[in-house]
Amino acid sequence: MGDLIVTCTSMHSRNRRAGILIGQGMPPEQAVKEIGAVVEGYYATATAMELAGKLGVEMPITAAAYDVLYRSRDVRSVLTELMTREKKNEIEESWM
Repeated sequence: MGDLIVTCTSMHSRNRRAGILIGQGMPPEQAVKEIGAVVEGYYATATAMELAGKLGVEMPITAAAYDVLYRSRDVRSVLTELMTREKKNEIEESWM
């Protein structure tokens, strides 16, 4: 829990700093280079999408992040699509 809080709130967090740069319009690849160290969330997003595809799991929030980070989609339009998508029931049973 502590890692999550620090990642979201601390300016020492590489993920947060990269997110701020991307939100200000910097291309994701450039933001990662600007940080000068591993931005875990950038790489974890691609890994999560790959795994979701293999397992047939829908992950709309991760897909939105992937669209911004790897498909050069506009942050505002991706967020609008995510927040206005059709509501549906989530699967309550485990896939395992």
